[in-house]
Amino acid sequence: MRALPGFGGLVATLLLAAGCAGTPLQPAPAGPPPEVRAAGGRIADFAVSMVGVPYRYGGDHPGEGFDCSGLVYYTYASNGHAVPRTSRGQFGVAQKISLAQAAEGDLVFFRDQDNLSHVGIYLGDGRFVHAPSSGGAVTVASMETAYYQRHFVAAGRLLP
Repeated sequence: MRALPGFGGLVATLLLAAGCAGTPLQPAPAGPPPEVRAAGGRIADFAVSMVGVPYRYGGDHPGEGFDCSGLVYYTYASNGHAVPRTSRGQFGVAQKISLAQAAEGDLVFFRDQDNLSHVGIYLGDGRFVHAPSSGGAVTVASMETAYYQRHFVAAGRLLP
């Protein structure tokens, strides 16, 4: 039996397509429901409005300054959500999610050595707002920065 010209290529293409058709696509990570996205957007916007407020260890009000967890505490409280005051407490109650699933208003946690040491409010697009350290002020930073990549622990969601 003689093969028809081009028939072998057609069969190979059909077999390849059939093999690919059997591999289901993985769904994208589910984002938060619309009402959580809206609340997270308000939280992110509020946190950004605090940019420039000076850092103060133990501070949790713009009139006195913020430490990292104080910024989270004040921002969430100002938007009607009670959260623990410390980064460890916030980490403990947050639903852990992947950074790929993080949405506006979620939290990002960092460590120094073995200890949880820092928290920020995620803004989307790999950016977060935080109160970094003594002598600084509330600012926006990038998750792409080598320091934050090395020290990243988890993302977490506090909104229901």
